[in-house]
Amino acid sequence: MPSVRVFARIRTRDTVCFAELFGDTCVELDAAPWLGGRPAGRPWSRAEVELLAPVTPSKIVCVGLNYREHIAESTTVLAGGAPPAEPLLFLKPPSGVIGPGEAIRYPAGVTRLDPEAELAVVIGRRLRHASAAESAEGIAGLTAFNDVSARNYQRSDGQWTRAKGFDTFAPVGPVVVAGLPPEGRWVECRVNGALRQRANTADLIVPVPELIRHISRIMTLEPGDVIATGTPAGVAPVSAGDRIEVAVEGVGTLENRVLEELA
Repeated sequence: MPSVRVFARIRTRDTVCFAELFGDTCVELDAAPWLGGRPAGRPWSRAEVELLAPVTPSKIVCVGLNYREHIAESTTVLAGGAPPAEPLLFLKPPSGVIGPGEAIRYPAGVTRLDPEAELAVVIGRRLRHASAAESAEGIAGLTAFNDVSARNYQRSDGQWTRAKGFDTFAPVGPVVVAGLPPEGRWVECRVNGALRQRANTADLIVPVPELIRHISRIMTLEPGDVIATGTPAGVAPVSAGDRIEVAVEGVGTLENRVLEELA
């Protein structure tokens, strides 16, 4: 098994850069780790830096209805409550990305806002028509993802672009952990400290390598792209002022507060 490494994107008093984390020390990299970034510049203590979203993806590919219990509770379920015949895919724009500690904004016109805790994988190499083995080898690392959703628009629009695409609707982080398998990871969502969602990625209907293989036959995956693998049961609305925590075993906890939309 490869050694576990932890990567972040940080803001120092001098710059914004990628970094490798060693306990409480952040070592600057000259590029993203999945682009061959090497140590450069000085080390910083965690107390001296701000953690940003650890990725700057060209695209975020999301998977819907990939846990059976979530299908059972979902109002978007297909006839008969059966899983989709193939992975149900949708995109979130990179403009929605925020990092740990940043605010999720509650847009005007949204009447129900739901967080969705997910394991996400970061792509480490260009993949096109990848095999299952190439797909597994193409994972740069794991992170936590919150697929924030405007549920009223998801129901009314007949497709999910508006519901999933608002600015701040793609919290990701706090770090990317390389060297961990995606299988067997506990995923949790807590709101104001109360547990909402908990499931294990062993229960994914379509496992991660197969998701990557399938997606790579539709679109080319580039280094740094993010695939969010689906949310478990337990989705429920939040309100402005709520604190949302998305935890992925072995990765850490992504925390964001919900605030009213800025004027």
